[in-house]
Amino acid sequence: MTVYVLDSSALLRFIDDEPGAQRVEDILKECVRGQASVCLSAMQWGEVTGNLRRRFGAKNQSRLASAVLPSEVEIMPVTAQRAVEAADIKVDRKIAYADAIAVQLAGEAPGRVLVTADYGFKPVDDITTIEFLTAK
Repeated sequence: MTVYVLDSSALLRFIDDEPGAQRVEDILKECVRGQASVCLSAMQWGEVTGNLRRRFGAKNQSRLASAVLPSEVEIMPVTAQRAVEAADIKVDRKIAYADAIAVQLAGEAPGRVLVTADYGFKPVDDITTIEFLTAK
């Protein structure tokens, strides 16, 4: 079974119904049907919920967040080991730390696919499988 690791840009594309939104919706439907697993890091989820709060206010943040993510999606903690491994990726590949967290999570087990709309992940496409969503 495929395990998809979503980064915040993929979820924001879905929320905003931008290019790639349909692909993210399809992945989430696969997850709900038990045909795939989906996860994201707590750091990425924090970026998404912070974006929702900034755009729609504190009163709507929780309601919108629960509407976006099916309960079958697993939010993975940023453990000490994940944090250190991501720091190594950040330094070695010169990418943003939050992006390095997603790369670390995707590379943690064989068969995981990182789904993103952020082409800043190009420097790491040789160390994990990445599915890039359609550019805007």
